[in-house]
Amino acid sequence: MAMLSRFAFFLLWISVLSSTTHSELVISRIDRRVCRSTVLSVFRVLDDPKPAFFLGSMRAIGLSDVVDLSSHIVRALFSLKVENVGSKVVSEVLLAFPNMQAKNLAAIKTLYNEGRGKVKASSVNLPTTVVEPEGMPPELTFYSVSLPKGLEKGGTVSLDVLAVFTHSLQPFPEEITQADGQLVVYQDSAYYLSPYTVKVQTLGIRLPGGRVESYTKFPNAKLVDSEITYGPFENLPAFSYSPVIVHFENNYPFAVAHELVREIEISHWGNVQITEHYNLVHGGAKTKGGFSRLDYQARSSVRGASSFNHLIFRLPPRAHSIYYRDEIGNISTSHFWGDSRKTQLEIEPRFPIFGGWKTSFTIGYGLPLQDFLFKVDGKRMLNITFGSPMDEVIVDNLIVKANALSKQLNKVVLPEGSNGISASVPFPTKQGEEIKYSHLDIVGRPVLVLEKSNVVPEHNLYFQVYYHFNNLSLLGEPMMLISGFFLLFVACIVYMHTDMSISKSSASYLAKIQLEEVQATVQQIQNIINQCLAVHDKLDASLRDLSRTGDVQSCKIARKTADAQLKELVKELKPLVTFLHHSPQASHIWPKVEELVAKEKDMQEKMFLRHSTVVDCFEKKLGGREIENRIASQQQKLAALRQEVDDLLEFLDEI
Repeated sequence: MAMLSRFAFFLLWISVLSSTTHSELVISRIDRRVCRSTVLSVFRVLDDPKPAFFLGSMRAIGLSDVVDLSSHIVRALFSLKVENVGSKVVSEVLLAFPNMQAKNLAAIKTLYNEGRGKVKASSVNLPTTVVEPEGMPPELTFYSVSLPKGLEKGGTVSLDVLAVFTHSLQPFPEEITQADGQLVVYQDSAYYLSPYTVKVQTLGIRLPGGRVESYTKFPNAKLVDSEITYGPFENLPAFSYSPVIVHFENNYPFAVAHELVREIEISHWGNVQITEHYNLVHGGAKTKGGFSRLDYQARSSVRGASSFNHLIFRLPPRAHSIYYRDEIGNISTSHFWGDSRKTQLEIEPRFPIFGGWKTSFTIGYGLPLQDFLFKVDGKRMLNITFGSPMDEVIVDNLIVKANALSKQLNKVVLPEGSNGISASVPFPTKQGEEIKYSHLDIVGRPVLVLEKSNVVPEHNLYFQVYYHFNNLSLLGEPMMLISGFFLLFVACIVYMHTDMSISKSSASYLAKIQLEEVQATVQQIQNIINQCLAVHDKLDASLRDLSRTGDVQSCKIARKTADAQLKELVKELKPLVTFLHHSPQASHIWPKVEELVAKEKDMQEKMFLRHSTVVDCFEKKLGGREIENRIASQQQKLAALRQEVDDLLEFLDEI
């Protein structure tokens, strides 16, 4: 491996020294790594005496190559005019790229202008596919452009080829401090690597501005403003190659999304919901040393020129219900502008993103259904853009689910009941299907998954998803809700009318009934005892009236009334006491009830005795102190009995 590396480096320097060019930039490590395969491929091609596919059949009359390096996405526009110098009709034109360059080729587009001369006509996009022609070196990748019609002998055709490359600008140095500008290296060939002989060719390299550290010098190379021009070069043989290295400042934010998952969820009730999950990294020179927010806030254009603190999203018109959040929660630092023609969202991450720093976030928004869903030949057609709406982002892996980045995943979530699903995408993607379950789903919602790697803004084209959907399926979820509420009400009605009690013939049920009867009887006894105590209080009141008025006759009437009331209460009490006495469920409470009745009866006797004594004393005209002395013992006994009766009543209340 070391011998091969040194040999490649030796061949590179031979090719440079044998030409009239020279370079002021010496980056030996990058030269060896990048130029090894391309230089070897060039010499292998030149060693092949007769590449049968292209020899003598075609030649490029004029070729103009313009490479735009103003951002971190490299865009090369080739304008070439090809002539058929052979005898056979030619139906395709070959484009060649070194494998190391082809692996970063994200998109290629070939346009053919149907008009001639000054007559303007519409451009036609020609099919461009990867091919492996026989007799060609394996170190090169070839693309075949299918011409709209065969090219006769002596005929010419003019083509415009746009090639978009990612990860082609290498930071050098690879680590910088917060205060440093970002320098990058771009490597290419001054000669377009054409499989045909080239009559005249020029190369232009557009830079973003700022300083240019160095670039490969040619006698006919010049730097004017921010553009380096090489050429014109004349009569170049096939597969001519001359390395060019440009070392320049590029502080454009290198926004790279390692993974983007776009979930497009269709609701036939009037909305298309888009949810995009980003895993973003700054792909430029990594930041070394500490970060000073004070310096960044004071001079952000100098102290962090290559960082980015905001991102621009160009959303479809009439986007609504927009939100922006990360793992912590909702982020309010965003700005939104929208009208009937365009919608723009500017978001600010929680911190500025420097080289090598990462952030993850989610944005979501809704779109009017009628703008993106149509009926075509009895099918539903979703017509929506594929790529990321973020400006100048590279997506390593994009996943689209219908329900900037090296890879992107799109998921289209279709309504439950959809079938016959198919997709039409203007470029190759990996497709699959999933099932997603949401609220009130029974069989789940079909999800069409579209996955593509190395996605650039040029991939933000419209794609179509076709599926069958019965309008009656729209009633499924509402009917399910109605049925659910109906069954709930029916269940409540049945429950209210169902006898959930225990069987009346069971022992436990009978015991429960007897216990309830005992409790009711005890309650009645308590009420009767309380009524008796109330009669006692009335007798006491009649004695107080007697001491105040001396009306003996009224006092006797009060006693007679009280006696009658107590007799009636005793009659009511007797059957209740008898029931408790014979009830097995009252065995634990009967002693207290029996004691309560006895105490109350004793209290009645002493109450009447005291009342008779006081009345007799008043009839005999005795003094008040004499009366008190005679009833003192009776008064003490009555007070003690009253306390005992109250305690027994309280005990029964607790039980």
